[in-house]
Amino acid sequence: MSDSFFVRHLKRGSVFLLIGGVGFVVDAIVYNLLVYGPHEGILFHYPIVAKTIAVGTGLIATFIGNRLLTYRDRRKNSRSLSQVARFALVNVVATLLQLGCLWFSRYVLHLANPVADNISGTLIGQALATGFRYISYTKWVFPHQNDNADVVEPVDSAL
Repeated sequence: MSDSFFVRHLKRGSVFLLIGGVGFVVDAIVYNLLVYGPHEGILFHYPIVAKTIAVGTGLIATFIGNRLLTYRDRRKNSRSLSQVARFALVNVVATLLQLGCLWFSRYVLHLANPVADNISGTLIGQALATGFRYISYTKWVFPHQNDNADVVEPVDSAL
């Protein structure tokens, strides 16, 4: 691998993480409002449902951000139903990774408090899901024009 290959992935990865950070904040805020809102939130007894809603809310922002910024150099004609379907499938798997971490903490370890929920579902789950998303988006959701996975166009330095 050349240095330029590494630099291009570093630039793209940085933009990806910035956009993911927005999704992370949306996810955390929505989850904590639904589960722990004033006193007990409306979904306090249904944390998995609350996490699913929170992740879905964050995904709307990340799809738009990744399409317009992180992968803007990729196929312009791929703004199709098929791309949205690939994005949705990747995120179903990524969401299951996050939910699995929260489920394990809540129902195996019996930890039901804001700190445990945010560490397991929001931090650990999000870290696993983010790695999976970056690899999947780069290779499958927003593939390079010539479908050569080793070619990564530089991200515009105007960011």
